[in-house]
Amino acid sequence: MKIYLLMGASTLGLGACAYEPTPLPSVAAQKAVVNATVSSPISYQNPLAGYTYRGPTGPRDWRKVNEEQSEAN
Repeated sequence: MKIYLLMGASTLGLGACAYEPTPLPSVAAQKAVVNATVSSPISYQNPLAGYTYRGPTGPRDWRKVNEEQSEAN
């Protein structure tokens, strides 16, 4: 157990020594899009549109169900 703690501490120590900060990008040059013609006019679409309730039905004769679902129909 002590070897795991020693290995973890040495990994963190070596990682801290190797850290080299990078400069932050200039955010002053970035501007938000104000022109409305550039953005797409997407309206709200209901995710449940077209949903039909298909509740459970009682047991039916399997021969009749197979005949209804056969390729001949």
